[in-house]
Amino acid sequence: MQISGFNNFKYCHHHEFHKPHHTHAKTGGHVEVKKSGTREIKVVRRVLDVNEKMARQNRELFKEKGVFVLNVMSSPGSGKTTLLEKTLDEIMPEIKCAVIVGDICTTNDADRLVKTGAPVVQINTDEFGGDCHLAAHVIEKSAGSLDLDAVDLLIVENIGNLVCPAEFDIGEDARVVVLSVTEGEDKPVKYPLMFRECDAAILNKTDLLPYLDYDRELAVKYIHQVHPDIPVFELSAKTKEGIGPWIDWIKGMMSRKKP
Repeated sequence: MQISGFNNFKYCHHHEFHKPHHTHAKTGGHVEVKKSGTREIKVVRRVLDVNEKMARQNRELFKEKGVFVLNVMSSPGSGKTTLLEKTLDEIMPEIKCAVIVGDICTTNDADRLVKTGAPVVQINTDEFGGDCHLAAHVIEKSAGSLDLDAVDLLIVENIGNLVCPAEFDIGEDARVVVLSVTEGEDKPVKYPLMFRECDAAILNKTDLLPYLDYDRELAVKYIHQVHPDIPVFELSAKTKEGIGPWIDWIKGMMSRKKP
């Protein structure tokens, strides 16, 4: 359904993915569980196995179309949407972009991003339990509504959450986590999987540092404690201060994928 220039999709569960919330932690190797918990673990494993299969299919499709896919994740309120607005402003029309936006409710973020001129697909999960992440089959459905032959860079703005999105491969080429200076410095060590699974980290809202009791160096130290080699881009999406290295990183990653 066309709404204000973008596609709005309600997230439809397939039976393979219909599951209670927060039962999707990865399992692997030998797992000892009590008999009462055996069934739940089997369901979790099946969900992840099916997701990984679909993620591989997505990755093959994106490779065939020559589309670089960037999965952007964070907690709510980190400034993801503002960052994407400014990023698209910097790289379009040189790079042809499209965006998939995930939210439990509303089209607020998509309303903002569509103004950049990029095609935008909105996914809402509220009608089916308000899932806290985007899975591979949802990306497949959403990408099917885009003309991928006319896209160089597909950005997925995942649902705001520092836990669940990190567990689900969607067929992306790279993952980025956004941490704002309005959050605690210890977020990387409290939610290590997210920072460990990402290829880059952004410390956003640096324009607010003069007004906050925030230890920027400690935040970066914690990020590198969890993921020693990860690049960290300190910037203000609002003012665009420091955005240059971030843009250069995107272009560099895209050039590495080109055949």
